[in-house]
Order: sequence, then structure tokens, then C-alpha cells
Amino acid sequence: MAKTNPGRFFEDYEVGQVLHHAVPRTVTTGERALYHALYPARHALYSSDTFAQASGLPQSPVDDLAAFHVVFGKTVPDVSLNAVANLGYAEGRWLKPVYPGDTLRSVSEVIGVKQNSNGKTGVVWVRTKGLNQRDEVVLDYVRWVMVRKSNLDTPAPDTVVPDLKQALSIDDLVIPQGLDFSDYDFALAGEPHRWGDYEVGETIDHVDGVTVEEAEHMLATRLWQNTAKVHFDLTFRPEGRLIYGGHVISMARALSFNGLANAQMIVGLNGGAHANPCFAGDTIKAWSEVLDKAETGVPGVGALRLRLVATKGGAPFELRGPEGKYKADVLLDLDYWALMPI
Repeated sequence: MAKTNPGRFFEDYEVGQVLHHAVPRTVTTGERALYHALYPARHALYSSDTFAQASGLPQSPVDDLAAFHVVFGKTVPDVSLNAVANLGYAEGRWLKPVYPGDTLRSVSEVIGVKQNSNGKTGVVWVRTKGLNQRDEVVLDYVRWVMVRKSNLDTPAPDTVVPDLKQALSIDDLVIPQGLDFSDYDFALAGEPHRWGDYEVGETIDHVDGVTVEEAEHMLATRLWQNTAKVHFDLTFRPEGRLIYGGHVISMARALSFNGLANAQMIVGLNGGAHANPCFAGDTIKAWSEVLDKAETGVPGVGALRLRLVATKGGAPFELRGPEGKYKADVLLDLDYWALMPI
């Protein structure tokens, strides 16, 4: 009996299958420090215990995307070890803050499969839940990946494409217990702009750029225990190791501080696409568009629905070409809800 794990191939998935992912992880302030070392992350709620306590939380949580990376990384050996590409996200919700000392584990259910017309690959949809040591779900999301077939002669499965929401409503979002922005300190947060200062349709050029280095990408994928071959093995992708899509997401989110410093917490992920591959040497820049806004009913807390676009140095506010396809310099198109003081 083989002792090693070659990973699942497309023909190994079936709708309804439940995958219990190995190796729970206790997160500490070390993850926070490394996250802030990898990305220019400066949102005050995730940087300062005293700022978080003044906002009604017991302490500063682990960054929302750091928690996402930990939960995501657990799933890779079972979901995307043999993936060609991670294609998109939907229905993502952060349900409880993750604090240093919490232990996270991941469980996924296969909710869709569709073989591609080339017969060599197929798309697999999974719904993943991240749970803490009390078996509380801290976040859940759907993602879909393109996975290679091992045996090309395996018959195609019946196609099942899940019916997913185009966007979460304000009622779908969960506001952390105790959160209160009534006495929010705008000076410490870094910008004066509040929820009422943003208008639907407004676009924001985040100005700054960061060139991705091979070393930082390799550190990030190891930190999040992401073992997908396309990120490590040059014999698997000779044109270059593909930069982990989550690395691009976190870099773009960190760059968005310049113009959205008060968009403190991500609580919903409506959708996302990794439009083009990113490689070491690419310079990531970012811009945002306000898609919607809503009041939450929580003291001082409003919500903005934002489109976050990462490019490899392209001009801001240019997303698609005349044929409707993403422009070649667009790396990421992410649609999310964030909480902001009113």
C-alpha cells in the first residue's frame, strides 16, 4: 500500500463528498507579525490591541485574510494539489473574529463538478468551512478550481454546477459581537474619510505599488502551508512558479489602505477571479470601485461593497478590453464587503 499522497485528480471527486482536511493550526501573534512583514498591512483594528478594545473587541484579531489563508492552506492537499488554476470565489463570510491562541481546522464539501471539453481537466466546486477549537465556524466560502485528470479514459461525470449568489446582501453579513465605532479615532486610523464620504460608483486609485519577489512569495506559501505544485515546482510549470493568488489578494488589500484606511474589517466575499497569472518580478498596483453601501444597525458601523482590482502596473480603472475579456495586465478582480465607521 502506497504511503505517499499524490493528491486527488478530477476523476476522484464526486458531489456530496466531504473532505476533512488534516493538521489543525493554532495561530499566534507570530502569524500577525509575519503577515505584516509580508504585506504593507496597516489597518488599525488588526495592528493595535488598544484600538480594537476601543472599538468594542477584546483584543486585536488576526487579520481577516490571514485567517482565510490558514483555512485555505489546509484544503490544498485535498482540493488543489493537482490544480491547473484556482478560478474563483463566492459566498464567503467571516462569521467570528480569530484571535491569537485560536486553533483552526478546515472541512470542505464537493458541491459541483464539470469536465472541460478537452477531456484533460475539469472544474471542481467546494464549499469550505473553517472551524475553531470550539467547533464554531469562523468563516466559510465557495471556490472552484481547474484540476487535471490522471486517467484520460475515465468517463466524464454528470455535470453539476452549483447555483451561487451573485452577491451577499447586508442581511447575510455577520457583524462581530461587541463591535462599536461610535468613538472611532480617525487620527489613529490614518484617514478622515468615513462611510458617508463614499459614493456608489466612486473609483479610488491606491497609487502605491509593490514588486513581488520570489523569496516573499515562497515564504508566504510555506507560512500558509499551501503545497500546490504550481507554486513550488518549476518542473511542473517551467515558465515560472505561479504566485499564490492569496498573496495577490493580501497585497492588493494592503495597498488599498491608501484611500480606504477606515475599511477596517472584511466580512463578506461576493466573488473573485484571478484574471491572469502573476509571477515574481511583476509590480502589483491596485484600485477600487464602490459598488454599494448599507447601514448595519450596529452603533457607528456601516458597510461598503467594494471591487478591488490588482494589476501588474497597468493604468487604473481599466478592467476589460473591447471584447469583454479581462485586460492582460489585470491580475485580480475581487468583490467584497468591508465594515467602516459611519
